[in-house]
Amino acid sequence: QVQLVESGGGLVQAGGSLRLSCAFSGSMFSLYTMGWYRQAPGKQRELVADISSGGSTNYADSVKGRFTISRDNAKNSVYLQMNSLKPKDTAFYYCRGGRGLPLYWGQGTQVTVSS
Repeated sequence: QVQLVESGGGLVQAGGSLRLSCAFSGSMFSLYTMGWYRQAPGKQRELVADISSGGSTNYADSVKGRFTISRDNAKNSVYLQMNSLKPKDTAFYYCRGGRGLPLYWGQGTQVTVSS
């Protein structure tokens, strides 16, 4: 049984930084593709960034150059370093993991960026 637990969200001023963490419990974390998604009020959930088991990364255009996804297989964790935050980054951020199906989701963490 896979469980994902996010942490690190909070309130930050525009231009600031936050680092989100996602702790994975289960087996074979290193084989999972892990991703961060976000959902703002009234909007659909969208991909922010993901990282494959081999370390290849993919970013939404809106966060390229500002956010960095990384993973630590020894700690069964994935991270999202968010710099130069903007008010439009305000959303609930979710961690997702999978090796094909099923996909697993965390409960999410709120990120609020004030102007």
